[in-house]
Amino acid sequence: MYAGCAILSRGRSSDGLYWMHLMIERGCKPSIVTFSTLIDAFCKEGNMVQARKIFDGIQDACLSPNVVIYNSLINGYVKARDIGQANMLYQEMKIRGIAPDGVTFNVLVLGHYKYGREEDGDRLLRDMTESGLLPDCSLYDITVAGLCWSGHLDEALQFFENMFEKGIPPSVVALNSIIAAYSREGLEEKVYEVYKMMDKFGLIPSSSTCSSLLLGLCKKRRLQEAGELLYMMIEKGLPVNRVAFTMLLDGYFRMGDLVGAQNLWNELVRRRMFPDAVAFSAYINGLSKAGLVQDAYNVFLEMLRIGFVPNNFIYNSLISGFCGHGKLLEALKLEKEMRQKGLLPDIFTVNIIINGFCKQGRLKSAIDVFIGMYRTGLIPDIITYNTLIAGYCKALDMVNADGFVSKMYASGWDPDITTYNLQIHGFSNIGKMNQAVIILDELIRAGIVPDTVTYNIMMNGVCRDIMDRAMIVAAKLLKMAFVPNVITVNTLLSHFCKQGMPEKTLLWSQKLSEISFNFDETSYFLMDRAYCNIQGNAGFISETSGKSLFLDFLMYITYDYFCRNRPCRKTIQSPLKLI
Repeated sequence: MYAGCAILSRGRSSDGLYWMHLMIERGCKPSIVTFSTLIDAFCKEGNMVQARKIFDGIQDACLSPNVVIYNSLINGYVKARDIGQANMLYQEMKIRGIAPDGVTFNVLVLGHYKYGREEDGDRLLRDMTESGLLPDCSLYDITVAGLCWSGHLDEALQFFENMFEKGIPPSVVALNSIIAAYSREGLEEKVYEVYKMMDKFGLIPSSSTCSSLLLGLCKKRRLQEAGELLYMMIEKGLPVNRVAFTMLLDGYFRMGDLVGAQNLWNELVRRRMFPDAVAFSAYINGLSKAGLVQDAYNVFLEMLRIGFVPNNFIYNSLISGFCGHGKLLEALKLEKEMRQKGLLPDIFTVNIIINGFCKQGRLKSAIDVFIGMYRTGLIPDIITYNTLIAGYCKALDMVNADGFVSKMYASGWDPDITTYNLQIHGFSNIGKMNQAVIILDELIRAGIVPDTVTYNIMMNGVCRDIMDRAMIVAAKLLKMAFVPNVITVNTLLSHFCKQGMPEKTLLWSQKLSEISFNFDETSYFLMDRAYCNIQGNAGFISETSGKSLFLDFLMYITYDYFCRNRPCRKTIQSPLKLI
């Protein structure tokens, strides 16, 4: 029967059954262990019909089932949501004088709360109490778990608190059940409340509970608390969930906390808790996007040394990093290395390289890559076309930019908001505001809603345009529910300076600061420039001109929008601050 058990351990229950029949045919009597092993295997597969047949054959073999076999069957029926059969087996155990153990009650109580009737679960708990089979603490653990499974989470927490008031020590099992239940419901605040309670009692949550907490914190972008929890897990020797670690690492990068990401990585390496390939990918990508492409490449080399195999995502991250730094030679070397290792560059790879060439103004090289796509079976997507259109717009070559818009249509792609914004910006830069307005009208006719980028491009253009047309375009923008942002403010402040009105730059900056507007570095640079112009007695317009009134009008509308849409600032104390 050892061969049969080995087969069962690999999940081949039907073969195990064959071996048992072979034993009987050859005069070998199966032991109770044989029956128990087969029944457990079929129950785990969900084949309760076959499991029951084998169970019924135990008596034919002049053997008596034990509590382990009954527990396997009861658990199987509970998982199959057949609580009636599970109850019948429980009653049969009592009739036969087979004493149920903690596993029996645990499975049955949770089964009743999850799939059966709660009153049956309560009745079973009373049976347990009267029988004295389980200590009070185990009984309370099962009760809390049952309430959690039935969706009565607040009642479970109340029951736990009542238990503590009666002198029963708090149980990590019960609290883990409550935390897991609140996590499933997405009630993170409740989760942290229970977690604080555990910490108060000096209880350590299980690794799975910590991982759930960690994932929840990362999803809510509460990275400081997530980091503290992860370091606690490391200190306590708890296994660190790879997914949660990667989410935290990625979260640091997304929030711009480069130091936090590097400290986390270095801490794990220091403790020789080497991350997996996915974590390496996230770290390399984060460093590349943060501009530390050489550091990212060094991590890439370390990844190769350990034995991990890089994928397209990792190569694309590095290629993007090198292209972003103007190091196209290194980027092309990596693209060649991809091919040598059997990885085919994908559409993301090609778009990154085309963008790198366009940023350097090497449009012929970009077109060569574009043409070469077809030879490798790749089809340009809208990002490919927009990248090339952006390159030609930057070079002020609107003829070729329009040509690629036509190619987009011919390839089955409709222009998106990015395409239209690029065209509007291109025509605005060469002083063709009439053509920019035509593109804006096309955008609206296509059913696309202009975004803040559209407004800012047009706003910048009208500020440089002749007054009559500027007024008409400004009215059009206002009619489209213009939504300004800090770039809008900077555009207008800049035009005040350019047109000899630095005092207006400082005046509107003061008004915006009074409503707690969030300026950026460009805003402060413009304020400094305006102040220097005034201090240097630079010539500026003192009389009220038409252009001055127009800029004041645009700035007033922008200022009024921010006044009406000021966020309510509330100080919310972090739930984990008290831990």
